[in-house]
Amino acid sequence: MPDNVTSLFRSTAAHSPSMAALTRESDGAGPVDFCIPCNPYFPTPAMFEEMAARLRDIITYYPSSADTITAELCSLLRLPPQCVAMGNGSTELITWIDHLLVRESLAVPVPTFGRWTDQPMETGKRVDMFPLQESSGFALDLAQYAEFIRARGTRVAVICNPNNPDGGFLHKHAVVQFMDAMADLDLVVIDESFLEFADAENEPSVVQEAMLRPNVIVLRSLGKNFGLHGIRFGYLVANPALAGRVRSMLPKWNLNSFAEHVVFMLKEHGAEYAQSLHQVRRDRMDMSGQLSSLPGLTVYPSQGNFLFVRLPVGAEGTVVRDRLLTEHRILVRECGNKIGSSSRFLRLVVRPQVDVRRLVTGLEQVLYGTSRRGAAVPEQATGTAYSSGTAAVDRLVTQTNGAGTHGLAQAAGAGMPLPAAASAPAVGPGGGMPVPAAAGLPQPEPQPVPQEAPRPQPAPQPVPVPQPAPQPVSVPQPQQLPQPAAYPEPAPQPAPAAPPLAPAAAFAAPAPAPMQVPATGPTPPGVPARGGLTAAQVRGTDGLSMAPATGWPGAQSWPDAAGMGQAAG
Repeated sequence: MPDNVTSLFRSTAAHSPSMAALTRESDGAGPVDFCIPCNPYFPTPAMFEEMAARLRDIITYYPSSADTITAELCSLLRLPPQCVAMGNGSTELITWIDHLLVRESLAVPVPTFGRWTDQPMETGKRVDMFPLQESSGFALDLAQYAEFIRARGTRVAVICNPNNPDGGFLHKHAVVQFMDAMADLDLVVIDESFLEFADAENEPSVVQEAMLRPNVIVLRSLGKNFGLHGIRFGYLVANPALAGRVRSMLPKWNLNSFAEHVVFMLKEHGAEYAQSLHQVRRDRMDMSGQLSSLPGLTVYPSQGNFLFVRLPVGAEGTVVRDRLLTEHRILVRECGNKIGSSSRFLRLVVRPQVDVRRLVTGLEQVLYGTSRRGAAVPEQATGTAYSSGTAAVDRLVTQTNGAGTHGLAQAAGAGMPLPAAASAPAVGPGGGMPVPAAAGLPQPEPQPVPQEAPRPQPAPQPVPVPQPAPQPVSVPQPQQLPQPAAYPEPAPQPAPAAPPLAPAAAFAAPAPAPMQVPATGPTPPGVPARGGLTAAQVRGTDGLSMAPATGWPGAQSWPDAAGMGQAAG
């Protein structure tokens, strides 16, 4: 693939160039795609043949109205049509949510899907960004997130479950508890665009709970799940008033004829769809094991159809991306232009094993050369035009373990700086999350957070105990996984003792109070951020065994909106 193809990345802001653009700039054949998070097993070849046979009619005539297509989808998913609004992709729905329901401010953990930060900022809203900590595997602590929302006085809260790009997962009971604690907000959005790929629990979706609450919207994707990003269709679920308000603003023909054709053919292909999800979950385990064997590469636990990886020290993501593309015809997502991430991170889409072997071979050659005696990719000089746009943010958050939150908010355009904060006790007065004990490691004394973080680097904070030299912090590596023909059972291990879930009182507050920030001294390697949970506890291994293969929809059922089987009618 010619070198000029990589120039396309320099002109993109928050996303990678389209596959069409890459193909036009190459020799006419696209690369192996590890960038766009699509289901590689659906539609089936037979379904593509059926669509090809109908192509002339599909592109010649108007589609039916959105109400007709929505009614068919709701019949398939067993959802009331008055609680659903279908859009021309989730981005259209995010746009209307912002215009209609976000009045002044929105809170979102970062890194995450770029439209949740960019869209509100484009319309002049204040975006309060809650930084996920690398030291805790980018796990979202809902208690700390709720405290952040109360302190900022934010009116809309967003959670992506699983989160993009890291694949972090929250259990249903914790999400419902958060929704209820935030009942006084204007809106709570739960973005479940990748939830169909999760297998950490049997019924992870909160769509049924959302329909009963006055201020909750659940966003769902169809293009990602069905492997049809180009068709652009998705839907939201909410109570009839909220869903109707969005639906009333959508054009009558906002869904195209391809979307209509796919929705009406899905009822005949429920078994194939269920099998495709099952295969993606198997491939995710296999791919995680293969990538984890590469020296210095950190692979984070994921419940999406992608894996978030940190490159070895000395490797710069844009260089790795460009060399994989030009030398190996492999397209990956470098995450330097995601707020809260940096160019040391890649998001790699789960693909079949034959493609994964090609990816691993390419990474070996790019990262280690032929001898594997060290990184073949040098660190790129600071200030490269298309390198990480958020590397400074990443360093600020990582080195201060969250103390630089107010600097992050200002640098990202959040507007108002955070108020000066006094040290907070390990357990809040509302019964918040207890501080996990670090076995054998002394805990640093609480340190006050300055009113404003110095730039470009925050001043180092004194720590009362000796600390090891700064080094990249890694979460525990997944074990090397075998590659059996059948779905592998997890090896029996002692279940870790999970801390008690924070009660609703820990989330709720009668009125915004001065922000109480946990102590912000450096966290020792391998210990979760103060007041947080470990990645394993949050992401589906807190004593709950993985859903077995037999727990997913069978040949005679179709997954409903929660991802579980329903009898075909």
